[in-house]
Amino acid sequence: MKTAIITGGSGAIGSALVTEFAVDHNVIFTYNSSKSAALKLAADTGSTAVKLDLADGSFSELEPYFRDCSLLINNAGISQIKMFRDTTDEDIGKMISTDLTGAMRLTRDVSRFMVQRRNGCIINISSVWGVYGASCEVAYSAAKAGLIGFTKALAKELGPSEIRVNCIAPGVIDSPMNSTLTERDLRELVDSTPLMRIGKPRHVAHAARFFEQNDFTTGQILGVDGGFC
Repeated sequence: MKTAIITGGSGAIGSALVTEFAVDHNVIFTYNSSKSAALKLAADTGSTAVKLDLADGSFSELEPYFRDCSLLINNAGISQIKMFRDTTDEDIGKMISTDLTGAMRLTRDVSRFMVQRRNGCIINISSVWGVYGASCEVAYSAAKAGLIGFTKALAKELGPSEIRVNCIAPGVIDSPMNSTLTERDLRELVDSTPLMRIGKPRHVAHAARFFEQNDFTTGQILGVDGGFC
């Protein structure tokens, strides 16, 4: 059975990803603070939960799984709604280290083994805000845009080793990350979405499955966003 590493597995999108791939993969997923949810997900899916803070740069608990990993999904991330002029250096540093740098470091370490085997699939979870940008989410938008650039460049570098690197940019998804939005804000976002509804975590998981199965697709950014523009 193939081995998959999924970061941020205890959240809404992460749980959908773990559930999707635990069917035919040995899934190891990370969590940071949601221990009870992570342990329940692990028990329900037969996967393995590992506590990890991507921002601290230490992957010692995950390292035993690097050698066999054929699928890496960089899903972990944080968000913050705040006027940019009020954003502190700590806010920016935490956002970048969690949403971008952490994913880059982990990918670097895992991809070394993928290169040796000449096989692997890497999927980065960005955001529609990484494509279009969002007022009051400047640091978040910048980090997610960085993931898109990272995806495109790494796909070119790893392609000759038969390793595919793709990115999913979810739109407004029904998840706790959007729970701070007011009803008015959510309505405006829905009105900006041609399908006139918000997405479900399973929509992101299905997109990830497409990338995992299609071995002639790399360097792509797939918007799972209901046509948001």
